[in-house]
Amino acid sequence: MIELILGGARSGKSHLAERLAHESGLPVTCIVTATAGDEEMRLRIERHQRERDPSWQVVEAPVRLAAALRACPAGRCVIVDCLTLWLSNLILHEEQEGEALLRREVEALTATLQGYQGRAIFVGNEVGQGIVPLGAVNRRFVDESGWLHQAIARLADRVILVTAGISQILKGDDIDRMA
Repeated sequence: MIELILGGARSGKSHLAERLAHESGLPVTCIVTATAGDEEMRLRIERHQRERDPSWQVVEAPVRLAAALRACPAGRCVIVDCLTLWLSNLILHEEQEGEALLRREVEALTATLQGYQGRAIFVGNEVGQGIVPLGAVNRRFVDESGWLHQAIARLADRVILVTAGISQILKGDDIDRMA
């Protein structure tokens, strides 16, 4: 089962993903994509680490997300937190590895998800509901984020939008019936 949880910053999407993972009854692997590029991000990462279940396996995959997902053992619930930071990392790494990096990694992820047999819960920030941002890189990020979320949503069994801690099912079964 593939699930996509979208929402704004501090909307409750990571908390929902963690709750669903706990309720799955499966061992959990959390694939994290954030990197501590500054002090504020380091503190955010530390907060997530403190709040995360210590029994969970944690895999860091700031760029090679598809490979990390394929390496997860069968029979686990996998949380990917988050797609948005992964996308940011890809855009930043393109300067070093070439512009095809983003396309290759997104294609690898969607190929990995086609026919995926495990349970994967993806978390992403919905950033396309505001005004069109200034600056080419900012507009590209918003566009790429929207396209990435659409691609994952097409493959997902369930898509959830979280606002102010309240979940809305956009696609698939009700949360309470799935738990």
